[in-house]
Amino acid sequence: MPARVLLVEDDPDAARLIADALRAAAQPYDVTAVGSVRAAHEQLAGQPVDCIVLDYRLPDGDGLEALRGLRQAHPDVPVVMVTGAGSEEVAVEALKLGASDYVVKHGKYPVTVPAVVGEALGRRELERTAARYRSALRSSRREVSRLRRELRDRYRIDGIIGESRGIEQALVLAERAAQARVTVLLEGETGTGKELFARAIHYHGPRARSPFLAQNCAALPDALLESELFGHVRGAFTGAERPHRGLFEAADGGTFFLDEVGEASPAIQAKLLRVLQDGEVRPVGADTARRVDVRVIAASNRDLAQAVREGRFRRDVYYRLRVFPIRLPALRERRQDIRLLAVHLLRRFATEAGKAIPGFTPEALRLLERYAWPGNVRELENEIQRVVLCVEPNQRITGELLASWIVEGAPPGAADGGRPLKEIVREVEAATIRARLREHGYHRTATARSLGMTRESLWAKLKQLGFALPRRHSGDDDAP
Repeated sequence: MPARVLLVEDDPDAARLIADALRAAAQPYDVTAVGSVRAAHEQLAGQPVDCIVLDYRLPDGDGLEALRGLRQAHPDVPVVMVTGAGSEEVAVEALKLGASDYVVKHGKYPVTVPAVVGEALGRRELERTAARYRSALRSSRREVSRLRRELRDRYRIDGIIGESRGIEQALVLAERAAQARVTVLLEGETGTGKELFARAIHYHGPRARSPFLAQNCAALPDALLESELFGHVRGAFTGAERPHRGLFEAADGGTFFLDEVGEASPAIQAKLLRVLQDGEVRPVGADTARRVDVRVIAASNRDLAQAVREGRFRRDVYYRLRVFPIRLPALRERRQDIRLLAVHLLRRFATEAGKAIPGFTPEALRLLERYAWPGNVRELENEIQRVVLCVEPNQRITGELLASWIVEGAPPGAADGGRPLKEIVREVEAATIRARLREHGYHRTATARSLGMTRESLWAKLKQLGFALPRRHSGDDDAP
């Protein structure tokens, strides 16, 4: 059953764009749109939802006041705030009031909303799992054992799919890291499964009985990230009405996964060094430090060694993090695993959808294997889930059902493994735009709308990519 999203947006055009993006996501959402705060409360009174997307400017109330009211009435429902460009200070205030995340309006902002909503729902699920675990610890040993087995089964090291040399090396190292107490640094591109490895390491080690918490350093502004990681005392800053225990303290005795650590500012890095070196955290505004026992697993899709050479990342922090490095290979470096992953994901999503799907045609598998997958396993997962939702029961998945950029934009062979990521992304971008133009009869306004961008931005992108529209369409009234 799709997650239910309540969209509170009074601009009909903006509401339509956001709702369309949510319904067209790899995992589609059931969207209900209303145009006021009052209508939102009335809707919630009759029908519960899984997430709220709230615009800052509404006809019958200030967005922050609306957020405060919604959080008080529905504390378990995550809220994503949508703010205007240049309103980052509003977004920070919204996060302090309990918003799960925020989106700043820009030319392509509707296409980012599904990802932000997905992350908010994912964090809520993790919080519920943690709450169940804490509740189990206060109840019976049988419930504790059952929940621990469930988590170990979900994040099995030997359940990570792959037979290539690169992934097997990573799995061997992960198994060794799980039994040790050392700090681990997971290196690799976005979408290679770093958080999956982090959870597998935690739940197969001596700290499995204790919490596993995670934070993406790129997801929050610097000031808010510091408070989230290390906590703050009452009165530390405007709006700090009560003390807040940071994630490092909350993870005491367990594991803390610090994702995208390369995005941390020098000030955050300095405080992180103290945790790694002395096992101490100092909350914002506090006079004294507090002791914690936390195993840190960090991850980065950036080259941290290069960042150190360029002076963008502290050398002492880098070596404290890189005690036990594990590199996760990109999917294009383990092409022999694509077939295994595709079949595994197909079986999983078909079961969830309640569909009997025989499998892939040989042509479809060849297309999947030769595509560059710049988004790595996450992109493959999204594509298989989308196809499962589109295919009819008992129908094999053919090449025609795959996304156009996989069919038309796939590299000619497997010899592109050394190509720069920028070149691969440009190729995928060009194939996507070409397919959308053809789908909308080369009508630029409709194409731009489907891509979540303005007509002028699409025109500039066409010129940048060197596109020449078919002659019969060059004089249409859609030209800028």
